[in-house]
Amino acid sequence: MAIKNKKLKLEELDRVNVDQFKQLKKIELIIVLDNIRSHHNVGSVFRTADAFKVSKILLCGYTPCPPHRDIHKTALGATDSVDWTYFKSTTEAVEWLKNENYVVYAIEQTENSLKLDQLNINSAEKYALVFGNEVGGVDQEVIDLCNGSIEIPQYGTKHSLNISVCAGIVMWDFFKPLNK
Repeated sequence: MAIKNKKLKLEELDRVNVDQFKQLKKIELIIVLDNIRSHHNVGSVFRTADAFKVSKILLCGYTPCPPHRDIHKTALGATDSVDWTYFKSTTEAVEWLKNENYVVYAIEQTENSLKLDQLNINSAEKYALVFGNEVGGVDQEVIDLCNGSIEIPQYGTKHSLNISVCAGIVMWDFFKPLNK
């Protein structure tokens, strides 16, 4: 016998509004977007960052910035709730983060990358995660500035994930220990 599960209406979800969200304690996590091309990917990252109470997003290089209708299409208003800042270059953003005592990881496949499922996330640390361009990934100059690289283990024939999918997986893994 199947258990009946009534789909909840929007007003039954008990979500906070933008002003309430701004007052919430955020997790110590900043997302860095390194020369992302797609407005839709940027919007998706904003929406996921809202879901997991991410502190801020840094938009770098030619990554599109709000307001833009194509970002809004996927962000669905999250550009109003999640704080963001633009940096002309990702290296400038990473240097700023390191000066602010963030542990900065590139989300990239490198020779010594840490597997996401084996990473020990310390809730006493502040983290920043750099997600790279849809074709070229995180720039090598940026990787060199980071404290390390993290990769999501993959077991199929493809060697990468869409940046918004990748961001969602990694943000969720960081949210769990940092939301204590």
